[in-house]
Amino acid sequence: MRTRTTLFFMLLLQGMALFAGLSSAVAGPVCQPGREAASYTVVSGDALWGISRAHGITVERLMRVNGLHTTLILPGQVLRVPRTGAAFTLSRDEFVLMARIINAEARGESFLGKVAVGAVIMNRLRHPAFPDGIQEIIFQCTNGVHEFTPVADGSINLEPDKEAFRAAQLAAEGVDPTNGALFFYNPRIATDRWIRTLPVTANIGNHVFAAGAVTGV
Repeated sequence: MRTRTTLFFMLLLQGMALFAGLSSAVAGPVCQPGREAASYTVVSGDALWGISRAHGITVERLMRVNGLHTTLILPGQVLRVPRTGAAFTLSRDEFVLMARIINAEARGESFLGKVAVGAVIMNRLRHPAFPDGIQEIIFQCTNGVHEFTPVADGSINLEPDKEAFRAAQLAAEGVDPTNGALFFYNPRIATDRWIRTLPVTANIGNHVFAAGAVTGV
């Protein structure tokens, strides 16, 4: 089994290779422009099982996302198809925004810690309980409180460094050292008691990474 040190150096080398030749991360991100949340227009002969199989999701999830109570679908009906899979193609704006939140949340953390913060964003993008968009996830408010502190205090506007862009790229490609975490916090400064009750998936640097509660997210 690989040690965390080995994983760190593998991620670092991957990140350096991805960034090689890139003179300006902001001006020329590695990612190509991508699509927003997918939609699918039903044609004659379609069935839910075929559509779900083609998009790598279950029939049950496809029905839940679209509020369907039966498997009956009609030609011309537009279905919302949730994003799935390990890798995502981000638009330029999404890529820069990812780098900004990573830079703000993980300043002073190792490269592995930066990738981990990005992985939480991507895991939320895949999860049906969170908004279906990078910008919407990062700027989400719950009961009037921002999900990410840098949005509230303005530090998200700091210029991200090259390492933050490399971490964003790896996270978008599906690298996840958090084991599927949806939350993270610094136990030395976190005041939220609820977040401390969540199942821990990883400890990386100053951050604890956690999954959603069994009865919650």
